[in-house]
Amino acid sequence: MLELAILGFLAEGPLHGYQLRHRIAHLSGHARPVSDGSLYPAINRMVKAELLDRRTEPGDSAAPRHVLSLTDAGRRELLRRLRDADGLEITDSTRFFTVLAFLSHLPDTADQHAVLRRRLDFLEQPASFFHNGDRLQRAEDTDDPYRRGMLTIARATSRAERSWLREVLA
Repeated sequence: MLELAILGFLAEGPLHGYQLRHRIAHLSGHARPVSDGSLYPAINRMVKAELLDRRTEPGDSAAPRHVLSLTDAGRRELLRRLRDADGLEITDSTRFFTVLAFLSHLPDTADQHAVLRRRLDFLEQPASFFHNGDRLQRAEDTDDPYRRGMLTIARATSRAERSWLREVLA
Protein backbone atom coordinates (compact mmCIF):
# COMPACT_ATOMS: atom_id res chain seq x y z
CA MET A 1 0.00 0.00 0.00
CA LEU A 2 3.01 2.26 0.43
CA GLU A 3 3.59 2.27 -3.32
CA LEU A 4 -0.09 3.02 -3.97
CA ALA A 5 0.07 5.96 -1.56
CA ILE A 6 3.23 7.26 -3.26
CA LEU A 7 1.60 7.02 -6.70
CA GLY A 8 -1.64 8.55 -5.44
CA PHE A 9 -0.10 11.57 -3.75
CA LEU A 10 2.24 12.25 -6.67
CA ALA A 11 -0.74 12.09 -9.05
CA GLU A 12 -1.86 15.27 -7.28
CA GLY A 13 1.44 17.02 -8.05
CA PRO A 14 5.20 16.89 -7.50
CA LEU A 15 6.43 16.62 -3.90
CA HIS A 16 9.69 16.60 -1.99
CA GLY A 17 10.42 13.31 -0.24
CA TYR A 18 9.83 14.96 3.13
CA GLN A 19 6.40 16.26 2.06
CA LEU A 20 5.47 12.86 0.67
CA ARG A 21 6.50 11.14 3.90
CA HIS A 22 4.26 13.43 5.95
CA ARG A 23 1.24 12.97 3.69
CA ILE A 24 1.60 9.20 3.81
CA ALA A 25 2.00 9.32 7.61
CA HIS A 26 -1.22 11.31 7.95
CA LEU A 27 -3.07 8.88 5.69
CA SER A 28 -1.86 5.71 7.39
CA GLY A 29 -2.10 7.08 10.92
CA HIS A 30 -0.25 5.94 13.97
CA ALA A 31 -1.15 2.27 13.48
CA ARG A 32 1.15 1.93 10.46
CA PRO A 33 3.83 4.61 10.55
CA VAL A 34 6.03 4.97 7.50
CA SER A 35 9.74 4.89 8.16
CA ASP A 36 12.53 6.29 6.02
CA GLY A 37 13.79 2.70 5.83
CA SER A 38 10.69 1.66 3.91
CA LEU A 39 9.78 4.89 2.07
CA TYR A 40 13.07 5.70 0.37
CA PRO A 41 13.80 2.16 -0.88
CA ALA A 42 10.26 2.09 -2.32
CA ILE A 43 10.88 5.44 -4.02
CA ASN A 44 14.19 4.17 -5.41
CA ARG A 45 12.54 1.01 -6.81
CA MET A 46 9.81 3.11 -8.40
CA VAL A 47 12.31 5.54 -9.95
CA LYS A 48 14.27 2.58 -11.33
CA ALA A 49 11.01 1.13 -12.74
CA GLU A 50 10.38 4.55 -14.36
CA LEU A 51 7.12 5.07 -12.45
CA LEU A 52 8.55 8.19 -10.80
CA ASP A 53 10.86 10.95 -11.93
CA ARG A 54 13.32 12.45 -9.43
CA ARG A 55 15.05 15.74 -10.00
CA THR A 56 17.32 17.65 -7.66
CA GLU A 57 16.83 21.29 -6.78
CA PRO A 58 18.60 23.56 -4.33
CA GLY A 59 17.35 23.26 -0.76
CA ASP A 60 16.79 25.99 1.81
CA SER A 61 20.15 25.13 3.33
CA ALA A 62 23.20 23.64 1.65
CA ALA A 63 21.61 20.24 1.09
CA PRO A 64 19.83 19.72 -2.24
CA ARG A 65 16.24 18.47 -2.21
CA HIS A 66 14.76 15.80 -4.41
CA VAL A 67 11.47 16.55 -6.11
CA LEU A 68 9.43 13.52 -7.11
CA SER A 69 6.80 13.46 -9.82
CA LEU A 70 4.71 10.81 -11.51
CA THR A 71 5.64 9.62 -14.99
CA ASP A 72 3.06 8.53 -17.57
CA ALA A 73 3.93 4.92 -16.69
CA GLY A 74 3.40 5.77 -13.01
CA ARG A 75 -0.03 7.21 -13.76
CA ARG A 76 -0.99 4.06 -15.70
CA GLU A 77 0.25 1.93 -12.79
CA LEU A 78 -1.80 3.97 -10.31
CA LEU A 79 -4.95 3.49 -12.39
CA ARG A 80 -4.26 -0.24 -12.78
CA ARG A 81 -3.75 -0.71 -9.04
CA LEU A 82 -6.95 1.17 -8.24
CA ARG A 83 -9.03 -0.62 -10.88
CA ASP A 84 -7.70 -4.06 -9.86
CA ALA A 85 -7.89 -3.57 -6.08
CA ASP A 86 -8.84 -6.92 -4.56
CA GLY A 87 -7.89 -9.32 -1.79
CA LEU A 88 -6.31 -7.56 1.18
CA GLU A 89 -6.78 -4.20 -0.54
CA ILE A 90 -10.52 -4.81 -0.12
CA THR A 91 -10.65 -6.78 3.15
CA ASP A 92 -8.11 -4.85 5.26
CA SER A 93 -9.65 -1.54 6.37
CA THR A 94 -6.40 0.44 6.37
CA ARG A 95 -5.46 -0.82 2.93
CA PHE A 96 -8.96 -0.14 1.64
CA PHE A 97 -8.82 3.42 2.96
CA THR A 98 -5.63 3.94 0.94
CA VAL A 99 -7.48 2.74 -2.17
CA LEU A 100 -10.45 4.93 -1.28
CA ALA A 101 -8.22 7.99 -0.80
CA PHE A 102 -7.23 7.89 -4.47
CA LEU A 103 -10.22 6.19 -6.11
CA SER A 104 -11.38 9.47 -7.64
CA HIS A 105 -8.32 9.32 -9.92
CA LEU A 106 -10.04 6.50 -11.83
CA PRO A 107 -11.79 8.35 -14.65
CA ASP A 108 -14.52 5.73 -15.17
CA THR A 109 -17.31 5.68 -12.58
CA ALA A 110 -18.04 2.05 -13.49
CA ASP A 111 -14.48 1.11 -12.46
CA GLN A 112 -14.84 3.05 -9.22
CA HIS A 113 -18.14 1.32 -8.46
CA ALA A 114 -16.69 -2.12 -9.21
CA VAL A 115 -14.11 -1.55 -6.44
CA LEU A 116 -16.81 -0.33 -4.05
CA ARG A 117 -19.00 -3.34 -4.86
CA ARG A 118 -16.13 -5.69 -3.98
CA ARG A 119 -15.81 -3.96 -0.60
CA LEU A 120 -19.57 -4.09 -0.03
CA ASP A 121 -19.68 -7.79 -0.95
CA PHE A 122 -16.93 -8.43 1.60
CA LEU A 123 -18.68 -6.44 4.34
CA GLU A 124 -21.95 -8.27 3.78
CA GLN A 125 -20.35 -11.63 4.65
CA PRO A 126 -20.88 -12.77 8.25
CA ALA A 127 -17.74 -12.09 10.29
CA SER A 128 -16.44 -11.97 13.82
CA PHE A 129 -13.13 -11.78 15.62
CA PHE A 130 -14.14 -14.69 17.83
CA HIS A 131 -15.84 -18.09 17.57
CA ASN A 132 -17.75 -20.31 19.93
CA GLY A 133 -16.97 -23.70 18.45
CA ASP A 134 -17.87 -23.39 14.76
CA ARG A 135 -20.26 -20.49 15.37
CA LEU A 136 -19.33 -16.83 14.96
CA GLN A 137 -19.54 -14.99 18.26
CA ARG A 138 -21.66 -11.84 18.41
CA ALA A 139 -21.41 -9.06 20.99
CA GLU A 140 -24.50 -10.43 22.72
CA ASP A 141 -22.85 -13.86 23.03
CA THR A 142 -19.94 -12.87 25.27
CA ASP A 143 -19.65 -11.84 28.90
CA ASP A 144 -16.19 -10.36 28.31
CA PRO A 145 -16.80 -6.60 28.29
CA TYR A 146 -13.74 -5.88 26.13
CA ARG A 147 -14.58 -8.42 23.48
CA ARG A 148 -18.17 -7.17 23.56
CA GLY A 149 -16.79 -3.67 23.01
CA MET A 150 -14.68 -4.78 20.06
CA LEU A 151 -17.64 -6.56 18.48
CA THR A 152 -20.03 -3.65 19.13
CA ILE A 153 -17.63 -1.12 17.59
CA ALA A 154 -16.93 -3.36 14.61
CA ARG A 155 -20.66 -3.85 14.00
CA ALA A 156 -21.35 -0.10 14.12
CA THR A 157 -18.43 0.68 11.83
CA SER A 158 -19.47 -1.99 9.35
CA ARG A 159 -23.09 -0.76 9.32
CA ALA A 160 -21.98 2.82 8.69
CA GLU A 161 -19.63 1.80 5.90
CA ARG A 162 -22.22 -0.45 4.23
CA SER A 163 -24.75 2.37 4.37
CA TRP A 164 -22.29 4.79 2.76
CA LEU A 165 -21.31 2.26 0.08
CA ARG A 166 -24.96 1.60 -0.83
CA GLU A 167 -25.61 5.35 -1.01
CA VAL A 168 -22.67 5.93 -3.37
CA LEU A 169 -23.56 2.94 -5.53
CA ALA A 170 -27.25 3.97 -5.82
